[in-house]
Amino acid sequence: MQNLIIILLTLAVVVLISYCLSLSWGLRRTARQFSLRLNGDTATRLPVPCPNAAVEELLLMVNRLVELRLEERAAYQRQEFTLRRQIANVSHDLRTPLTSILGYLQLLEQADLPEEKRQAYLSVIKGRARTLQTFISAFYDLSRIEGGEWPLNMEQIQLARSLSDQLADTYEQLEQSGLTVQTDLESDLPPVWADRNAVTRIFSNLLTNALRHGTGSLSIHLYRKEDWVVSSFSNEATAMTDQDAAHVFERFYTADQTRSGQDTGLGLAIVQALAQRMDCQTAARLEHGVFTLEVCWPLKHQERAV
Repeated sequence: MQNLIIILLTLAVVVLISYCLSLSWGLRRTARQFSLRLNGDTATRLPVPCPNAAVEELLLMVNRLVELRLEERAAYQRQEFTLRRQIANVSHDLRTPLTSILGYLQLLEQADLPEEKRQAYLSVIKGRARTLQTFISAFYDLSRIEGGEWPLNMEQIQLARSLSDQLADTYEQLEQSGLTVQTDLESDLPPVWADRNAVTRIFSNLLTNALRHGTGSLSIHLYRKEDWVVSSFSNEATAMTDQDAAHVFERFYTADQTRSGQDTGLGLAIVQALAQRMDCQTAARLEHGVFTLEVCWPLKHQERAV
């Protein structure tokens, strides 16, 4: 009997030692894979070295923490790429008019320059300076809006009246553009809760975008859809791509990849930033060569700090 007990104890010790060795080996293997995951060399989940509820629960938590770490790293890399691209675009947009201004200033230094050419060069310099001023002002405004430093005075606004006023202000530009303008503004629309200056800025930027990039016809609609009032601007855009439509609200994005200075790429970014501050929704789509921009204004206002 005593021998049997000794044999059983020996077997138990052997099993325990084997289990401990297996657990130790498995934990070392897990530690190596954990190190690889932290270095971003693998996305393999950490394995459970052997059946053990406590260890399994621990590794599940570790796996989740590592996944969060990798997600944060990926998000950081995306943000860094976006920032680098934006810095490159800003540098280009600033450098282009400045280079032109400096070039014409050198031409003005010619002693025998005819007065007619002098005035022409000065006119070009003024135009480039205005382009630079517009870009800097738009960039400053967008930064204030996104930083919550643009004050909003929320009140009941009749969008039809605001849009009609904006159309009247741009009547001459619309006439000169050659666009065939069609408007359909529903009557008796309920007011929306918005900031008057922000509404004016949004409509102004949408019209400016159509004037710069639209061809053929421009259709403007204002109508109610459930608990929203929808303002829609549609224009022919045969040169536009689906990729352009998907990115138009991004800051500094412009379909003009040469960035010739005709568009800052900030107008629609300002539209979206202001719309989000007022709980509005924005959308852009390209269908059969017709580009449509929509802003949906909520009828019901929820109290919030502005």
